[in-house]
Amino acid sequence: MAVSKNVVVGLILDGKGRVLVSQRMEGVHMGGFWEFPGGKRRALEGRQEALERELKEELGIQVLEARPLMALKHNYPDRCVCLDVFLVQTYEGRPVSLESQPIAWILPQDLKNKRFLPADKPIIEALISRNECPGWE
Repeated sequence: MAVSKNVVVGLILDGKGRVLVSQRMEGVHMGGFWEFPGGKRRALEGRQEALERELKEELGIQVLEARPLMALKHNYPDRCVCLDVFLVQTYEGRPVSLESQPIAWILPQDLKNKRFLPADKPIIEALISRNECPGWE
């Protein structure tokens, strides 16, 4: 039976409409693939609490306001990932890579040019079509 992982994802947009992404380090599951910032929830940790902790650990930012955007489930051959995706509306600090992984600000329409985790594909589609979806702003 595949292991189940609960993961939080933070979509961080800048004033130019770009979204922050990071590249997974080689040597880890799906190394070299691009993804959105976030990570695994700890036991008994709330979704919002996990988001705040992960973005502080990975990027050195303090989330001030974030709202749930979507929940997704993706089955890999060896694991199932349950993603809780948040739109980070306000934060303090300047995002920098604190875990040595490359990060980049990318326009949504250019996300398809990167090799993203399969679980992130619905997030990319939502980002590209966000102008047609209520609730993004």
